[in-house]
Amino acid sequence: MQRDVMTYDVLIVGAGPAGLAAAIRIKQLAAAQNREIGVCILEKGAEVGAHILSGAVIDPIALDELIPDWQAQSAPLKTAVAEDRFLVLDEDGAYRIPNLLLPPLMNNHGNYVVSLSNVCRWLADQAEALGVEIYPGFTAAEVLYDDNGAVRGVITGDMGVAKDGKEKADYAPGMALQASYTLIGEGVRGSLAKALEARFNLRDGVQPQKYGIGFKEVWQIDPKQHQPGLVMHTQGWPLGSDTGGGGFLYHLEENLVSVGFVVHLNYSNPYLSPFDEFQRYKTHPAIRKMLQGGKRLAYGARAINEGGLQSLPKLVFPGGALIGCSAGFVNVPRIKGSHNAMKSGMLAAEAVVEALAAGRVADELAAYPQALRASWVWKDLDKVRNVKPALSKFGNVAGSIYGGVEMWLGSLGVRLPWTLRHGKADHACLKPAAQSTPIKYPKYDGKISFDKLSSVFLSNVAHEENQPCHLKLTDAAVPITLNLADYDAPEQRYCPAGVYEIVRDGAGPRLQINAANCIHCKTCDIKDPSQNITWVTPEGGGGPNYQET
Repeated sequence: MQRDVMTYDVLIVGAGPAGLAAAIRIKQLAAAQNREIGVCILEKGAEVGAHILSGAVIDPIALDELIPDWQAQSAPLKTAVAEDRFLVLDEDGAYRIPNLLLPPLMNNHGNYVVSLSNVCRWLADQAEALGVEIYPGFTAAEVLYDDNGAVRGVITGDMGVAKDGKEKADYAPGMALQASYTLIGEGVRGSLAKALEARFNLRDGVQPQKYGIGFKEVWQIDPKQHQPGLVMHTQGWPLGSDTGGGGFLYHLEENLVSVGFVVHLNYSNPYLSPFDEFQRYKTHPAIRKMLQGGKRLAYGARAINEGGLQSLPKLVFPGGALIGCSAGFVNVPRIKGSHNAMKSGMLAAEAVVEALAAGRVADELAAYPQALRASWVWKDLDKVRNVKPALSKFGNVAGSIYGGVEMWLGSLGVRLPWTLRHGKADHACLKPAAQSTPIKYPKYDGKISFDKLSSVFLSNVAHEENQPCHLKLTDAAVPITLNLADYDAPEQRYCPAGVYEIVRDGAGPRLQINAANCIHCKTCDIKDPSQNITWVTPEGGGGPNYQET
């Protein structure tokens, strides 16, 4: 097929914190060297920030390095953390852990409660002012390779293809975007990153990546309950001791609160519904009292990398590198990754500029992983490397105690000489339904707890209806012969958007995929027990459009 071709020095996939920080850093270094380096960012969301969902309490350490005068530049970091609270919940009560007992790493002093989507929009403005070309609404559907097998860019997704695969009247083939180096910052469980990991064996010798699913709602609450800068984390109810996760409430400005919940995806009971655990969480007296009388404004869900250092793949391949959550730099106990993602992009950018200055093209950027290992990102993750595997191995109570002790020792300069292993991948952790206990969730009250479809409506999700399904089944029979037969169709419950539905009619049970509901969380790609579901990019611009998240 003949495609239009655009050529750049550097192509970046994904306008998240990592990709935008990389683009800005490249342009800063180019200006300092009085050179011109062409940089392009592709973003599959309809606009920058549309697919950005995070807590978010942001550590400004990377932003301080990237744009030291960010306050003078009106960055949307308006609410400094004023108070930390950490609660342990049981069904009726809440028990506060004194701040003096918490490891210093858990102190949010100096951090900011933000809308990360707004932060990314602001970063995009800074990048464009430096000459970066940003193209939202375009998916990176396929990797381009040269004759030597090195990455030389991507092909954007075709537009105007019907469900049956035929070209519609408005058909437009994707473009070939070629580059000397390509940085992959497409986020958690990205489709290109999966392909690159397989092609270049980037996961050889490392442990499986671990994941959580994170939910978030934005509420406007009663001013009497609002405390700007309050950061509250919780652990315990409604999750059992064998299921990792926890909740948060972050108070922003203008009576806005982000309420969220994370469920680790190595849970074993196929009847567990992460969405319903979140809805039930909000009914706890300690949470309900803050939300009572308020109005829910937004909803979203997203997978989160939780593997840490043990699960980092090889970061470079001929012609490019993985940055941000495409690699996995989240600090699990802090529930923070944006600062590490930005720094990874900055370090990759420095390696790219060095390579271009030396006249190199499409080789491995060895300086990037070397610089990362010497950076504060590595130190940040090394201090907590055993927390997630300890929770999985010992359970929530003993695992939290172990993790707290190790983090305290780390703050005193003591590094324990071992690194715990993660064990099985998340998809291999489900037990058969016959060995599991069904969970009866309470009815939604429409005031604090809500159903999936009304929640998905608040994510502003939109897809072109007449397009091929972007949720691919390797074997169309598996959802019935394996998932339904052995696990009672867990995709109906782990999906936070009602995409998967078992329909029973005269022909027998069948799986119906409501792809238009998809909010691009990638949980199905992660948790499907036989890895039969593959998430690929839909037509550009489709998916959620998160505002103020």
